[in-house]
Amino acid sequence: MYMLWRALSFYLSMALVALSAGSAMAVEEPAFKLVTKDSDIEIRDYPALIAAEAHVSGDRQPAINEGFRLIADYIFGNNRQKSKVAMTAPVTQSASGGEKIAMTAPVTQAGDGKTWVVRFIMPSRYTMATLPQPNNARVSLVTIAPQRVAVIRFSGLAGETDITTRTQQLKAWLNARHLTTEGDVTLARYDPPWTLWFLRRNELLIPIAAK
Repeated sequence: MYMLWRALSFYLSMALVALSAGSAMAVEEPAFKLVTKDSDIEIRDYPALIAAEAHVSGDRQPAINEGFRLIADYIFGNNRQKSKVAMTAPVTQSASGGEKIAMTAPVTQAGDGKTWVVRFIMPSRYTMATLPQPNNARVSLVTIAPQRVAVIRFSGLAGETDITTRTQQLKAWLNARHLTTEGDVTLARYDPPWTLWFLRRNELLIPIAAK
């Protein structure tokens, strides 16, 4: 029940952000090149991207709630230009401290599970020079290098059991094909809070070496 409440609180936060934005959250997703598809698993090539990120501590769900609020505050006007930046999908969360942090497309797990990076990928029309600078020192803008990632897609609330099971499935798929991972797992969440749980789109991403 506690974990369910934490999950619901995250989506309630998203709902409040959507209402404050005055939109139905018709959002841009980062473009990619599809390399391979096998049922719910894909290999994708992403170009260089710009993200707004926040580093937060705690368990997964409270951490993403806090990170989401920090970055939402930035894109809805708490920046030097006092301008709004369009919402994008997915929201991603990665374990902090790894050699590489996997990209958007969604929210992650690794290390001790107590320190996280929460990210929004910025709309493609922006450059680092044209994005408004955050007022809050806890929010920073970063460039993510081009990378190849393995992705597994699943529905539901993305609880810890789901994440563990799907991570094992994706890693087994990669091992069977002798593909080398190059970073931690990232969890991405795409849908607004009013989406029925069985229609929600979640993804786990792992950076891999390009052959």
